[in-house]
Amino acid sequence: MAWALVGASAWPAAAQATFTLAGHDVRPGTRQHIDLAVPAGRDPGTSIPVTVFHGVRPGPVLAITAGVHGYEFPPILAAQELIERIDPSALRGTVILVTIANVSAFEARTPYVNPVDQQNLNRVFPGRADGSQTERVAWALTTQVIRRADAHIELHSGDGAEWLDAFVGVYGGPLATDYPRARAMAMAFGIRNLVRYSMDTQQQIDSGRSLNRQAVADKKPTILVEIGENGRRDAAFVAPLVDGVVNVLRTLDMLPGQIVATREPPRWFDSTVSANATTGGILVPDVTTGQAITRGQRLGVIRDYRGAVIEEVRSPVDGYALYGLAGPPVKAGETVVTIAIPAKGPL
Repeated sequence: MAWALVGASAWPAAAQATFTLAGHDVRPGTRQHIDLAVPAGRDPGTSIPVTVFHGVRPGPVLAITAGVHGYEFPPILAAQELIERIDPSALRGTVILVTIANVSAFEARTPYVNPVDQQNLNRVFPGRADGSQTERVAWALTTQVIRRADAHIELHSGDGAEWLDAFVGVYGGPLATDYPRARAMAMAFGIRNLVRYSMDTQQQIDSGRSLNRQAVADKKPTILVEIGENGRRDAAFVAPLVDGVVNVLRTLDMLPGQIVATREPPRWFDSTVSANATTGGILVPDVTTGQAITRGQRLGVIRDYRGAVIEEVRSPVDGYALYGLAGPPVKAGETVVTIAIPAKGPL
C-alpha cells in the first residue's frame, strides 16, 4: 500500500532520551505544556503556547502549527482537542504542537495581522530575534519548532470574511524535500481537493515567506491544511482537522491504529492563480463556494461607496474556485478569488 513509503525504517533512528525544548525537559512517555517566551524588544513581548508529546520509543519529530492567523478558529480548537487525543505513552517519536502561534491576534480577534505591529505573521519568516513582535514570534517558531522537526503540518482555515472549499496543499518541486512523504501526509486527511505547490525557484520560497515555505527552506516535508471559513468555529470544521492529524500520525507509524483510507477520489490541482481587484470599495461576490469556473467568468463586482459599479472581477483562467473574499470590504490589489489549476492526473 502507498503508506509503505513512510514506514518506520525511513526515519532516522536515535536513542530515545529526554527531549528538551527552550530549556524544558520532557521525559519519554509524557506530555508537557510550555510557554515559549518571546522577549520584549521594540514592542511588548509575548509567548507561544506549545505542547510537547514525547513518545516512549524513538521516531520522528512532527511539528504541528495552528493559530498563525488569530481569527482562524477551527485549527486552534482542533489543537485543543489534540492535546487529549495524542497519547504520549503510545507514541513513537515526538510531536511539537503549537496551539496558538499568534496570541496577540487571537486575543484581539484580529484577522490576518498582529495588532501590535500590523504585520502578517505568515509573510515574515524566518523572522528576526531583534525585530518587531511578529518578527520575533516568527524567529521563535523557526528556531524552536521548525528546525527541531523532521516534518511539518500547518493548520489554517478561511480568515475573517473568507469563504473556502477545504483543501490540502503539498509542497513539491525541485526545492522541496521528500515529496512522497508530504504527499502521503496530505492524503491521510481524506480531503478531496489536493494542490501541489511546486517550489521551482528560490524567489518562490523567499518572497513574503510563509511558515510552510520556511519549512521548505529548512528541508522539511510539509503540508498546508485549510478547513473552515468566514471566521466560523463549527464542529464540522474542527473534527476533520483532529481526525486528519491522528491519521497522519498513524500513517507515519507514530501512533498505533487503523489508517483510514480516503473515501472520495482525490481531485488534484497543479498550483493556483489569483483574480485580483484593481480598485477598492464594496465587493459583491458572484462566487462564494468551491466550483468549476471558466476563463472570463465574472467572479464579482466592486461598487464605490455610492453604489456605482466601478469594476468587474473576472477569472483569468479555466479552473476551480478554491477560496476567496466574501466581502463586502475589498482593497486594490487584494485577491478576490484564488483559482486552482486542474492537473492532468495524480501528482
